[in-house]
Amino acid sequence: MNAPTNIQTIMGPDGKPAFVVIPYADYIAKRANDNDLIPHDVVRRALADDMSPARAWREHLDLTQTEVANRLGVSQSAYAQQETSGRLRKASREKIAAALGIKPAQLDF
Repeated sequence: MNAPTNIQTIMGPDGKPAFVVIPYADYIAKRANDNDLIPHDVVRRALADDMSPARAWREHLDLTQTEVANRLGVSQSAYAQQETSGRLRKASREKIAAALGIKPAQLDF
């Protein structure tokens, strides 16, 4: 089947495919479906500013600790302890992710 395509394959010096070029609109549409990505701002905050992924996400989403704590049904101080934890337990990670509207895996980096 020879269906028309907007994809261009660029061959490397060895004659094998090295790159694929797609229209920008197709790239944006495909990327919109990738809702498990971590924004650069979150990664930068976590790595460069040496903060936990939970705090980086919370600040990225412009939420306070109190707002997230209310979503979790815990006190602000209890949430603050979780947020500064080096590694979250699986159950805590899942609850915090749900409160932030993200996937648990997005807190695990």
